[in-house]
Amino acid sequence: MTHKFKVSGMTCNSCVKRVQKTLSEVKGVENVIVTLEPPEAEIKMRQHIDKETFNSELKNAGDYMLGEEVSSDHNPATEKVPEEVSKLKTYKPLIIVFLYIILGVTILEIRSGSFDWMNAMNNFMAGFFIVFSFFKMLDVSNFASSYSSYDIIAKKWYGYGFVYPYIELTLGVLYLLQINPAFTNSATIIVMGISSIGVIQSVMQKRTILCACLGTVFNLPMSTITIIEDLLMVAMAIVMLVLM
Repeated sequence: MTHKFKVSGMTCNSCVKRVQKTLSEVKGVENVIVTLEPPEAEIKMRQHIDKETFNSELKNAGDYMLGEEVSSDHNPATEKVPEEVSKLKTYKPLIIVFLYIILGVTILEIRSGSFDWMNAMNNFMAGFFIVFSFFKMLDVSNFASSYSSYDIIAKKWYGYGFVYPYIELTLGVLYLLQINPAFTNSATIIVMGISSIGVIQSVMQKRTILCACLGTVFNLPMSTITIIEDLLMVAMAIVMLVLM
């Protein structure tokens, strides 16, 4: 069942993310869509959950409250074609970032006069970590909040969410300068391997939460794509370590 409510107290996109994260974590909730204009929350539940339960959780997140229920005749889930279009639109930022990194790596290899796969993978991982750390640093506090909802380390140590962007930046610089490749690749396997555990758990539990891979700038949902992204880095680091 799906219910839509007016939401009071939201003033910016950070509020939207905070409200969506809080509502998504209520037991029995399958999906949550929160908008700022109009300030509303559409909640899909496995069974009925009273409004007071949601408001009790929202109190802990800030000065937010669900108001009167809004009737809605439009149900996006009933449309067939827009669902695929919506997925493409949702992951568009992530796709563009990957294409830009691949383009940059390709240009560097063409400029060198020959295509070296080891060098290309090294530069790709440098670009990946530097670019992704940049987006996380745009709003570190909200990234830390989002990251703590699923990462196995950040759940126990909240401060890890503040440290993680700098770990990615450090790995990116090490790959860029090609300093101690054995250490860099080993560290990547450990960091991204641990990160993927929380992602896999969330996807298997079908939790509707935001992915923090590009920080909180974009509303990217946690999905199989996030798992592929993490494990791709692990796989590339293993290959580079083996072929050294």
